[in-house]
Order: sequence, then C-alpha cells, then structure tokens
Amino acid sequence: MKVVIQRVNQCSVSIASKQYSEIGQGMLVLCGFEDADTNDDIVWTANKIANLRIFDDSEGVMNLSVKDINADIMIVSQFTLHASTKKGNRPSYIKSAKPEISIPLYKMFFKEINKATSKLPKTGVFGAEMKVSLINDGPVTILIDSKNKE
Repeated sequence: MKVVIQRVNQCSVSIASKQYSEIGQGMLVLCGFEDADTNDDIVWTANKIANLRIFDDSEGVMNLSVKDINADIMIVSQFTLHASTKKGNRPSYIKSAKPEISIPLYKMFFKEINKATSKLPKTGVFGAEMKVSLINDGPVTILIDSKNKE
C-alpha cells in the first residue's frame, strides 16, 4: 500500500462539477493498493497516519498528530501511485490492484482510519473522475509505502 499525505488548510473533492466532500485543516491522503497488500498493511498504515506528527505545536515545531489537533482527513483512491515508469514514457499500472481487490482494501482503510483517529474521514468516490482541490499547508508532503516498514 502506498499513500501520499499532504498537510492541508482545506481540501475538497468534486465529481461532475458538484462538490462531493470537503475538510478544513487536516490531511489529504491519496491511497493506492496492490495485489500483495494485506490487512496488516492497512492497519499499519492507518495507525502510522493517525500518529504522524506533522502539525505545528505552540513553538512552531512539527510535534502534533492529526489526533492531537482533532483535524480532518480526506481519503482519495489513487491507483496511479503504483505506476511503473521503468520502460518507455507511458506508465504501466500492472502493480495496481484491480477493483475486486482494491475496493475491499479501500473500505477497510476507511474503517481503520476511523478507528485510529476516532473521527470519521471524508472521501472521494472510488473509481470516479474526481477534481481534488487543496491548499497545501507548508507545503508538507509525506510518502509512505507499507512494504518499507523497516
């Protein structure tokens, strides 16, 4: 499982020119799944995100988590995170899990984020053509791959 986390001041998802969901201060989490992902990858990643200290404390040091400041999380599926660009100029998405694998993982990830933060995350729509708007705070952008835990 790969995720890209962006600390945001605000974020919204629109589908067919209509706003679907939005958050204020918090995290935008773009997530991509591969066939080899397991429940352990989902739980580990959700807990890592919930406890990641990327928000400023009173002294301006990134020392607080999304839980500490009671911030929001927006989760958006992003199969292109598993793009391979080794050969040619057209990315290959062969490592990206097919919907029959990735949809259950996405739903589990949503539940695990909710459990880890005690707050219901917002989402886009899996597989939909979405427009994601955000104001990146910092900017702070973090990449996490559950296959690189050590």
